Amino acid sequence: MTEPSFLTATRAAYDTVAPGYAATVPAIATDLQDRALLTAFADLVLADGGGPVLDAGCGTGRLIGHLAAAGLDVSGVDLSAEMLAIARRGHPGLRFRQGSMLALDQPDASLAGVLAWYSTVHLPAEHMPAAFAEFARVLRPGGWLLLAFHVGDLRSHKTEGYGHTGIALDVYRQPVDRVCGWLADAGLTVDTRVLRDPDARVPQARVLARTGP
Repeated sequence: MTEPSFLTATRAAYDTVAPGYAATVPAIATDLQDRALLTAFADLVLADGGGPVLDAGCGTGRLIGHLAAAGLDVSGVDLSAEMLAIARRGHPGLRFRQGSMLALDQPDASLAGVLAWYSTVHLPAEHMPAAFAEFARVLRPGGWLLLAFHVGDLRSHKTEGYGHTGIALDVYRQPVDRVCGWLADAGLTVDTRVLRDPDARVPQARVLARTGP
């Protein structure tokens, strides 16, 4: 099957910018609100008995260490081999593999949690339902999903970033209600919606959802 062009472009862009991204984007520990939300996600998974958790679109692994320190059995998947190389160097004791969130290499109902922290922002709207259906497929009954994304209703095209030029990377903003509707269509129930910096040029959302029993 031919890979969608947006996946190829996203992989190529992050392979190019990986070192600059790692040097520029701070660790999650610098943001206390997000750190608290990620800790709550970990606590919810552990309160339900724990189990495997996937950081879908883990990038350089800037969140995965926090989740592991919180007690989760966490692994990462990402499109970009160069981003994963940095993640592996930073977290040699954790598991990483290359792949797409549209076709996760996971059995049905095998995960206690999925984190998608700004990793869906490169998916065109027509592919978002498929990604959420895939998250729902791999989550066990009662499993948790935590999303972070840009709020709005537009596409921006980046040709430079993280110290590099000549990339081609689309970034999508989505309305919170639309995202929650896609989650519901995938069989996930929204538990918590958080809108950060609502008056900012680009507001940010976090949505916590779970699969049914």
